[in-house]
Amino acid sequence: MPNSDYPPLSDAGWPASLDGLKGGFATRLNVYRVMAHRPALLNAWAPLRDHLVVQTALGAELSEVAILRTGHRLGSPYEWAHHVVRSRKIGMSDARIGSIRGPVEEMAEADAVIAGAVDALFDDHRIGEELVAQVEALVGSDGLFDLIATVGFYSVLGGILNTTGTPIDADVAAALEADPFEG
Repeated sequence: MPNSDYPPLSDAGWPASLDGLKGGFATRLNVYRVMAHRPALLNAWAPLRDHLVVQTALGAELSEVAILRTGHRLGSPYEWAHHVVRSRKIGMSDARIGSIRGPVEEMAEADAVIAGAVDALFDDHRIGEELVAQVEALVGSDGLFDLIATVGFYSVLGGILNTTGTPIDADVAAALEADPFEG
């Protein structure tokens, strides 16, 4: 059962030590407004978030594949909903997005490599040699490291979200209500 002792902090409750993040990514999403209950963590989080979300070697679509598969494996409705909306914004179809929840054998080849690596990290806590070679052929060694870090990053977020019962942001809920996910 989620712990409702940690609701998203309002602007009025925003910690002074996080003033440098006010108006940026941290105040746009409920997950970061929840993380603001631990200001030092959110301050430390910001540079890694920038690297993995903005500067990732995976590229936008394969990054979304990794995040969606991670959110699915964690059973995180928040991550899934938010990244369905983000994936649609970059042109991914509902069919492709939906396939990421299914068996890797039924995915497009590149998606299967990324999702397979996510699964290996969850199941074996490592990516085996053959799959490492496939990931490197697809996104290079920088992409391999960014993939591993993305799974770790979103696993931490998923743990926070699932523990606190963080509500899906209103704009994401509205987008999915207006255009229900069909995948």
